[in-house]
Amino acid sequence: MMPQNPSTKNEGIPVDQLRKEYERQLVLFENQPGIVQRFLEAQARQIADAYISRAHSVRFTLPDRVILTEKTEPTHIPPPVREQRVGTLRDRLARLDVHETLRRRLSGLEQSPDEAVAISAKLIRFATTYHMVHNMLPSGKTVSYISDDDDDIPSIPATETIEPESAIMAPTDAITEDANAEEGRGNLQVPFIPAAQRFYLPQWVALDNEDKLIVNSIKEAEAHIASMQRFLDILFTARSLAPYIIADDEFEAKRYGMLGQLVNQGRALARYQTRDIIQTIKERAQAQTLNRGLSLSLPYFDDQDLKIKTHNFVIIPAGRIMFVAAFVVRAALDEQAKVAQDTRFNVSTRKHLLSILKMLGDAFYAPEPF
Repeated sequence: MMPQNPSTKNEGIPVDQLRKEYERQLVLFENQPGIVQRFLEAQARQIADAYISRAHSVRFTLPDRVILTEKTEPTHIPPPVREQRVGTLRDRLARLDVHETLRRRLSGLEQSPDEAVAISAKLIRFATTYHMVHNMLPSGKTVSYISDDDDDIPSIPATETIEPESAIMAPTDAITEDANAEEGRGNLQVPFIPAAQRFYLPQWVALDNEDKLIVNSIKEAEAHIASMQRFLDILFTARSLAPYIIADDEFEAKRYGMLGQLVNQGRALARYQTRDIIQTIKERAQAQTLNRGLSLSLPYFDDQDLKIKTHNFVIIPAGRIMFVAAFVVRAALDEQAKVAQDTRFNVSTRKHLLSILKMLGDAFYAPEPF
């Protein structure tokens, strides 16, 4: 499952309005008795798991009582209404998962003439969304990213966030950090090189600032990309359940930190794979195994869909045509002209793909002798 659109804007809903709604729901939750809060949190865990996995059904229970306002006594909820089951055989046949059916059920309950039922549904929605953002995802470092020219998403770690490297430290050495959150327990040994330390979650950094692998294999790098995509998918899924969650400081910190890291690492992996493709072409050309045609699937990172895609094109048509490096240069130039006019790409993705194509062409360009 790929992350949804990274924007935190909600069309037609002002951000200030979402913030006020978030604060109302937070106060409502905090006004509940402790035992009710714990009950809501337990329901939230099972609902969130079903919602994230797009299950076909989920069961949950409304609390037995809720406080409607800060100054009122708890109001009991009728037992027949408390037990809720979302998802039927008809929904499954219609290929509807809980992304649709749960939102519909909660919206219906929130419009109930029984105020206690309406409030309890709002509490369930808030607790579930809050759990997804705060408890299902790890927190990372405080980071700051800058944009590269026309980039839509800042993804280059700001220099002021990078600690100076030690003159006696090798690039692959682990870093020792102060365990500020756990006073009295000494220093924390963190096995991340300085290049990884610049990002929100260093454990998912696979390439350094020179596009060199700092993990053991391409598969491991791809697994890190998948972990970052999963992280953002959970955030954006939470937003789909309760749009007001974008006003939560933790949501914004995690969205900003992981979005910049994923874009940075996705582009770096695409460049690394492109260099690997270039090397393979050169080796096969030397072995004269490219004289029957050559087609490429060139990787690039789409920062709208937040995933690595491939740009497919033909360099040498199938047939008995001797490979000449100039064919690659010409094909790369032709594709750059096409991509430059392709409206399917946003500005930053187009710029990234153009740089990948230029890298390919430059690798085979040989200036003519005087």
